[in-house]
Amino acid sequence: MNAEPHPLLQHLGPALAVPPWPGQRPQVSFIVCTRDRLAVLEACIDSIRAACLAHPAFAAEMVVVDNGSRDGTAKYLSATAESSDIALTAVSEPRPGLAAARNAGVARARGQVLVFVDDDCRLDRGYLVDLERHYASGDKWLIRGGRVEIGDARDLPFTIKRCDTRERLTPAVHPGGFVLGCNMTMHRDVAARIGPFDERFGAGGALRSAEDTDYLVRAMLAGMTVEYVPDMTIFHHHGRRDRMAIDRLHRDYHFGNGALCLKHLRRAPWLLRHFYWAVRSAMREFAGGPRFEQELRLSHWPIVAMNLAGAAKFVALVLAGRPQRQARPSQETTDARAEVSAR
Repeated sequence: MNAEPHPLLQHLGPALAVPPWPGQRPQVSFIVCTRDRLAVLEACIDSIRAACLAHPAFAAEMVVVDNGSRDGTAKYLSATAESSDIALTAVSEPRPGLAAARNAGVARARGQVLVFVDDDCRLDRGYLVDLERHYASGDKWLIRGGRVEIGDARDLPFTIKRCDTRERLTPAVHPGGFVLGCNMTMHRDVAARIGPFDERFGAGGALRSAEDTDYLVRAMLAGMTVEYVPDMTIFHHHGRRDRMAIDRLHRDYHFGNGALCLKHLRRAPWLLRHFYWAVRSAMREFAGGPRFEQELRLSHWPIVAMNLAGAAKFVALVLAGRPQRQARPSQETTDARAEVSAR
């Protein structure tokens, strides 16, 4: 790898001190982004530590990005970085938005494999065993996501992925939710090839969600595989226990998806097919047909309405001159492009 700083480092503030490194470079970097969620963050970090200690032969590090917290997160991370038996780098990224925080985490990560984990998730103890087995094939030009189980039985069954079979994403399937951003992995060369997350998308951004879905679409357009595997399990403690909270999240997801559809209209027109299906399903629901999600009583109509609203917002951002944040290509990015083109 090129020893020069990653180009995304140019916009970062100073990171907290990095602990002394062991003799080997980490093989995997767990990237966790957080904002004012110290109560769940501690459990997340403890679960990553437990998974790393259960499989010490697969050297790992944690990169935790504090996205402007005011609840004592910075102090906690500073203390944890000093005492942790697993290398932990704490990064301060004051610019709001999950995509900006993810970009900051990627910039500081040193592992060959990057694992994105949300701060309200906990890893299964055998996570690294599964991860190492999947990447042992040497096929690195893909994005891979694992199983997401509900972490607390009191939470409603949303933002989970429980399929029992290995699957690969095709244009016939909507990319939203195929691989969840709370359990998403890739080789660092994939991140270098695709580039930074689009900071208009994602929680805290103008488009509210879909920074992970946008990344999946961009991977497919670059000729890469997007794969779901039924292991590499995490447990999602999202804390949403009333239907109103789920309905808000449902609307935000489809707001981002509407913008996504318009952004990739020229190169991925198959996304329009999914909007058409949503409209058709909404009309059938109006005539007494099934809802989008029967157990949670989620309708197709917010999907249609929020898709249109998200597309309109995307147009407004473009007209206002808010392009995707771009990083200057590094030698690592150039090398990755050459390698994937040669496949």
